[in-house]
Amino acid sequence: MSISAYIKEIGRGKEGARPLQHAQAHDLMSQVLDGQVTDLELGAFAIAMRIKGESTEELAGFLQAVTERCVRLNAPGAAVVLPSYNGARKLPNLTPLLALMLAQEGVPVLVHGMPEDPTRVTTATIFHDLGLTEATTAEEATQAWQRREPVYMRTDRLCPPLTRLLDARWTIGLRNSAHTVAKLLDPFPAHSAVRIVNYTHPEYAQMHTAFLQHIGANAVLMRGTEGEPVADPRRLPKLDVFIGGEPRADLSVTAHDGVLRELPVLPRTCDAPTTALYIQSVISGEKPAPAPLVQQVACLMQALAAMKRDHPKQGKTA
Repeated sequence: MSISAYIKEIGRGKEGARPLQHAQAHDLMSQVLDGQVTDLELGAFAIAMRIKGESTEELAGFLQAVTERCVRLNAPGAAVVLPSYNGARKLPNLTPLLALMLAQEGVPVLVHGMPEDPTRVTTATIFHDLGLTEATTAEEATQAWQRREPVYMRTDRLCPPLTRLLDARWTIGLRNSAHTVAKLLDPFPAHSAVRIVNYTHPEYAQMHTAFLQHIGANAVLMRGTEGEPVADPRRLPKLDVFIGGEPRADLSVTAHDGVLRELPVLPRTCDAPTTALYIQSVISGEKPAPAPLVQQVACLMQALAAMKRDHPKQGKTA
């Protein structure tokens, strides 16, 4: 079945387009992921959704289709998912540091993302420079978690069909719905992980809040650092915690306001080798971790504990 009928609905411009129902969005994304559409149709879908924007029902349908085609993972305890799809241009990419800090606390951590971006320093590159293993299978991920190491898995290993849609960015010149869905992806069984959901533009906070409530997610919603799921090392952003889709003000953290009295000592450049050396110095205790990352780890630990209390069977540590 062609997706032209769906494109007709979503491609009428920002004001005239009509949102798809969950089942329609699921069917559309399933056809895209399964390679049943032409390159022209894929481009039309990407541009139409870019102009219209995703509704909650559409995101839920898209995410369901993607999750169904993911490698299924099982961690030896309540896990944290860090989607890394932006990389760094100005500040050091400290997503690997956040992952290592959580791993030091005994938390199984999954970092997933695209390994290459010619314009940015990717998490994959820093993981490599840190000597951390890239997992290519669920079995390799389990082995790394047993060694108390964070796991990095490329998107083409975690969900191969999603890669084609993500790669359309380099042809079209714009990101598309695949990037939004990838940042929401959780390949673990229900209620066994907390995902970081980060946004770059403030208007997306409301959309993601509605979505996380709609699907009953365990998540921490925050404004990312250059699009990465890690707190800005200079100033803590607001961290909104959701457990089972319910906003938890008691677990959430307010943003740091006012004048900064002290700035962390960060690398002067954000290239991968320099960032990796800095991360190693923090993990070894030679240098202090930036306070916002320490607070982010504490927030995540509290969210994991709350998830395990609410869902003791799924969140039970092996």
